Amino acid sequence: MSYTTNYLQSESVAAQGPEIIVLVNCMVQDAIKLSASDLHIEPWEKVIEVRARVNGVLTEVAHLPLDLMDKISMRFKVMSNLVTYQAGMPQDGTAIGGPELDGVQLRVSIFPTTRGEKIVVRLFDPKDRRFDLNTLGFEDSTLQGVLRLLKRTSGLLLFTGPTGSGKTSTMYSALCYIMQRDGINMSISTVEDPVEFNLPMVSQTQVNPAQDFTYALALKSILRQDPQVVMVGEIRDAETAAIAVQAGLTGHLVLSTIHSGVSSGAFTRLINMEIEPFMLASSMLGVMGLRLVRGNCPSCAQPYEPEPSRLKIVPEELMPEAQFRRGVGCDECNNTGYSKRMPVTELLAVTEPFREAVLKKMQTSALEQIAIQQGMRTLWQNGLQRAVTGQTTLEEIIRVVAVDMI
Repeated sequence: MSYTTNYLQSESVAAQGPEIIVLVNCMVQDAIKLSASDLHIEPWEKVIEVRARVNGVLTEVAHLPLDLMDKISMRFKVMSNLVTYQAGMPQDGTAIGGPELDGVQLRVSIFPTTRGEKIVVRLFDPKDRRFDLNTLGFEDSTLQGVLRLLKRTSGLLLFTGPTGSGKTSTMYSALCYIMQRDGINMSISTVEDPVEFNLPMVSQTQVNPAQDFTYALALKSILRQDPQVVMVGEIRDAETAAIAVQAGLTGHLVLSTIHSGVSSGAFTRLINMEIEPFMLASSMLGVMGLRLVRGNCPSCAQPYEPEPSRLKIVPEELMPEAQFRRGVGCDECNNTGYSKRMPVTELLAVTEPFREAVLKKMQTSALEQIAIQQGMRTLWQNGLQRAVTGQTTLEEIIRVVAVDMI
């Protein structure tokens, strides 16, 4: 039973004052207990639906009486120093939980809907975050490839994938690796929106579009601060892209993210931002695609046979040694059959043949084929390897990875 449900059964549902504080704490404690990344509190037609995103999937936590919505919203606004009397505009803020919430950091987003304000809280536990490339669970070939690229002193290394796929954690881990390797001899600066964690020995800056402090403006200024390594939270526009590419050409190692379905698509995206192909070919070191899939619960995973229709997509050469497994559900995994998430990656390291293809403005599909010929293992190939070795289910790989291959 969740903390929230237990509290509602033991207290009056007409909670006010201190009772609302306890109720909100219970909801956050539920999310922490489930190791959730986000907590959703949403007014539906007759109830408040409380859900938590656990291992990338929304899970129901509790139903609350609809008349508590305004009080819950007010409490989160107070916690995150938002305007309490404003109800018709989106608001965002941060809060740090006290001892009762284990010091977990909360990023609160409040958004008006026709039924009231919807609240989404992203949870960060500083005690549970270690930025170490060796512990992120990358495939060996990907890890070694990334470490080789991070030895370079200039160029642009991009990370691509949907929201919540681990791009920021990977970039933070890369910065920590560089710091541990080079120590005080390295000057590292970041431009982020927002700054998610404070890193030691790194100058971190948060953009503020409301005051015209944009990625492009911040990046221009940072390059006058004599950095050797620069992390840009996201390449969103042509101006930021141009500055990042130029920085990679002028002796800086630049890490950033860009939205693209596959790694090779990042080049097409940048060319569409009017970046000259010869500049891309000269500056780009590589692109790493990321997805997160749920791993099988180690306590209840058992051998199983996937449906014949799904086995058809597995290459014949993988079948003889395939060991498909899935969790049947237990208390350890909250009866989901899945445990923590693991990455599925593809690392496109730019080679001379690939540079020539970029100069010719080849289409994304053609670029991908050249990258594969040069040794890149695709998201799909690495995902299938996770499934046939029993680390996750074939169904999970299809759900997360195959949708991008269609």
